[in-house]
Amino acid sequence: METRINSVEALEAVIGKTPPPVQLKVIDHLDDGALRWLAVSPLMFAGFGEGASLAITVGGGARGFACGDAHSLRLPLAALDNPVFACPGSAVGALFLAPGIGETLRINGRVAEVQEGNAIVAVDECYVHCAKALIRSSFWSSQPADAPTDVDAFVAASRFMALATVDSEGRADLSPKGDPAGSMARINGGNLWFAERPGNRRADSFRNIIAQPRITAALLIPGSSRIGILAGNARLTTEEAMRRTFTHQGKTPLLATCVEDLTLEFRHSPALERAGLWPVTPVKDINPAQMLVAHVKANRDKGVGARLAGTVMSIPGLMQKGLDKDYRDNLY
Repeated sequence: METRINSVEALEAVIGKTPPPVQLKVIDHLDDGALRWLAVSPLMFAGFGEGASLAITVGGGARGFACGDAHSLRLPLAALDNPVFACPGSAVGALFLAPGIGETLRINGRVAEVQEGNAIVAVDECYVHCAKALIRSSFWSSQPADAPTDVDAFVAASRFMALATVDSEGRADLSPKGDPAGSMARINGGNLWFAERPGNRRADSFRNIIAQPRITAALLIPGSSRIGILAGNARLTTEEAMRRTFTHQGKTPLLATCVEDLTLEFRHSPALERAGLWPVTPVKDINPAQMLVAHVKANRDKGVGARLAGTVMSIPGLMQKGLDKDYRDNLY
């Protein structure tokens, strides 16, 4: 029986199609909410793609180390663990974290130029990502800790992954993954496996892997500044035996990802060290639910469905109630 997912049609037969309203939260610029998020963020993950190459790095420092305006994101090269990846023309998929906030801010675009020690990214997409990955990983409740030096032990203890992929047109995306230790990832037969849990339902990384299987990722144990950088060729599978090994809270994932031709390196991340995430001091002026509503209203789709969604979401408290219910009922 064929278990590999080789087409979008086969993917949608397993996970369903992306609901049209999900696309409404994506805007093509950095609005006031996104700029406020950048002003309090001490950490980012960035995937850079150019042609057939793909790389990932971590960026971090004092809160607000990265900044921008409506149409550009400014990344200080000194804040990146591997600034060499940020070269003009490279596609960028970036993920910004705000201390104590489960949701993340995703910004996609392309490096337009490098000037005065900064990579200037022309922004194509901006949106708030759901909190499920950070909730499952207990990311913000962690305390400073040392990570295992043994490869298998590190992978088994990992709880968070930043996954970088590119599509057939070279556009980069970076997706957060999270799970409790023992359920995040495992090495089997020289390959690395991880579960595909419920997320924001855009399924960007799934579609990208089908089109372009080369991936890279940063694997973390929240609380430690030691990270694993992995790369290889990924495939999506419905193979039941492997999916069942990732069963958690009675829920078996619909898909698992296998990374073949695996390379896995471990290193200290100066960016994580500078960010000083743990123990966490939560930010106070970020409201993801309000940002989501603002993004839907700012979306350039002005069709009837978009206008109706914006009106419904504007009902006070409705978006937050919807998010809370989703996180409670659909975490796995």
